[in-house]
Amino acid sequence: MLVTVFGGGGFIGRHIVQRLAAAGHSIRIAGRDTERAARLCTMGGVGQITPIAASITDEASSARAVAGADIVINLVGILFESRAGDFQRIQSEGAGRVARLAAAAGAKQFLHLSAIGADAASPSLYAQTKAAGEAAVLAAFPGAIILRPSVVFGAEDQFFNRFAGLAALLPFMPVVAGETRFQPVYVGDVADAAMAALADPAASGKVFELGGPRVMSMRQVLRYILDVTGRQRPMITLPEGFVRLQARLGELLPTPPLTRDQLILLGKDNVVSPNALGFQALGIEPKAVEAIVPGYLARFRVGGQRVTAPS
Repeated sequence: MLVTVFGGGGFIGRHIVQRLAAAGHSIRIAGRDTERAARLCTMGGVGQITPIAASITDEASSARAVAGADIVINLVGILFESRAGDFQRIQSEGAGRVARLAAAAGAKQFLHLSAIGADAASPSLYAQTKAAGEAAVLAAFPGAIILRPSVVFGAEDQFFNRFAGLAALLPFMPVVAGETRFQPVYVGDVADAAMAALADPAASGKVFELGGPRVMSMRQVLRYILDVTGRQRPMITLPEGFVRLQARLGELLPTPPLTRDQLILLGKDNVVSPNALGFQALGIEPKAVEAIVPGYLARFRVGGQRVTAPS
């Protein structure tokens, strides 16, 4: 089949593209950075993977990207706004646009990546627009499959790697929202879930929440990182007022380390809902943090990756 993947050059997208190529599909990677997408061409045979310039905020380029596609996958999302209204333009309107154009082009299946915490009633713009995007997708393509992962980890993640880097730089480990719970999910398992859902006719029109086998509070995550990397650091809870100020100032940077909207998100647990469909419904046993994370955090260990032979 011909599969168009919006955001296929990203962290999760690369794993999905790899699996699509292994399954023999022809793939268009639609996005603004065609150079980054071109690096994935080696995952398939000659001509099997084609980067195509497109933006989900643009009608014409999105229509070209989905033309003739049997399956359309939308993985595009942002964690912060570069300019006001980006959440709405990208996560709500953009998602709905791609679904509408995919339906008009005759695509047989549509898969949309959302997030646990998508909630139209949330005070967070991120969560609001994720929910609005889901609604727009299902309105335009009622049989769409929606995946909602918790925080996703893997060798190139911005979660475990980020805090391990902080531990290597700072004399203490800063703690924000220490009691908020997460259910970290391995990126490869998310990609496997996408493939399993597309292969299962019963998944049409359904929402799947994806979380790993272990629920961890933010404090437990940070303690785990310190243990894995061998860092002896006191864990210090930052004052709420200081964190809000840092978030406000951080928004002045091109890539803010923390925003006020993200602080709102950190106030709510990010775990699979009790009655939600998940990995079990797709026949997948998710991998534990302990099976994956130590391997790629090795570069942050005290003394690096050297192993000292016993005396």
